[in-house]
Amino acid sequence: MKVKVSRKASFNAAHRLYRPDWDEEKNNAVFGKCNNPRFHGHNYDLIVSVTGEIDQATGFVMDLKVLKDLIKEHVEDALDHKNLNLDVPEFKDLNPTAENIAVVIWNRLRPHIENENELEVVLYETPRNFVTYSG
Repeated sequence: MKVKVSRKASFNAAHRLYRPDWDEEKNNAVFGKCNNPRFHGHNYDLIVSVTGEIDQATGFVMDLKVLKDLIKEHVEDALDHKNLNLDVPEFKDLNPTAENIAVVIWNRLRPHIENENELEVVLYETPRNFVTYSG
């Protein structure tokens, strides 16, 4: 029997969506206001879920305190109040779209989750716009 456990978190970050190999006109056409050269910010909400078998000794799929600490160390401390384009190494050459941010978060957490457990990241860029990545 598999069970999914989840932890919510949040962080605030700035970013700019653009491609340096495109001219300003094309960047504006594709990314609109998100191409602001002075950046813009979001209050991101995050749900990290781990799915697996219930451990018979503990009754846990995963200790949620451990998951909380992993999210704090590998996501919140790394991304909160940062300019994603300038401050986060993964976005040096990667456009910090919600899709790419979710993948980066998943990649940061995956090494710390038991291999037999599934990992899912749901990232809300706004209350109505969100992405899900499961590897």
